[in-house]
Amino acid sequence: MEPAPQTSRRRIAGRVSSKILDEMRFFRSWVESPLKTGAVSPSGPALAAMMARHAEPDREGPIVELGPGTGVVTAALAKRGIPLRRLVLVEFNPAFCKLLKKRFPGATVIEGDAYALGDTLKAALGDRAEKPLASIVSSLPLFSRPPAARRDMVDVGLKLLAPGAPFVQFSYALVPPVPPEHGRFGVDKSSWIVNNFPPARVWIYRRSDAPAA
Repeated sequence: MEPAPQTSRRRIAGRVSSKILDEMRFFRSWVESPLKTGAVSPSGPALAAMMARHAEPDREGPIVELGPGTGVVTAALAKRGIPLRRLVLVEFNPAFCKLLKKRFPGATVIEGDAYALGDTLKAALGDRAEKPLASIVSSLPLFSRPPAARRDMVDVGLKLLAPGAPFVQFSYALVPPVPPEHGRFGVDKSSWIVNNFPPARVWIYRRSDAPAA
């Protein structure tokens, strides 16, 4: 039986209201700390779906999301069929952490610094942090950091991943946040997500099997 028109209108109004509130939360966070938030609004659904598509849940281990914000990419990961119990969400903003715990019960929400990922995971997860990760999906504003700090972020993340597992990162730039390094890691790219505002691209980093130069 289809829902009554009034019920459908209420649901649509509720979704619109929730989206507007998320936009306001994100904008306020950006105003307060633009280098940490990096964008004035959450990722669009097409970009979130593209990022979720490149996670690899068939691998064993947790799937870590960095900078989930209000949970747009988290929802895309869940929609893809990844159980919430496998998701570890690392978010610096306490208000976003509170929202994530409410929206995604069962996921592990860590209030901490994603740029010190190894220490953050170890402090929160203990022995569980020793298990190789299946995927890392990142919405961190890497271009707000110096090139050396960006490179260290990706390099540390890849060391925490199982061999060959992806570090998924988006950006609005024409070039990757971190260039590939022969013998250490390579990077693939998605097509442009033109219906995101602004248009974005997803970069997929993996450890290289080639011998070090």
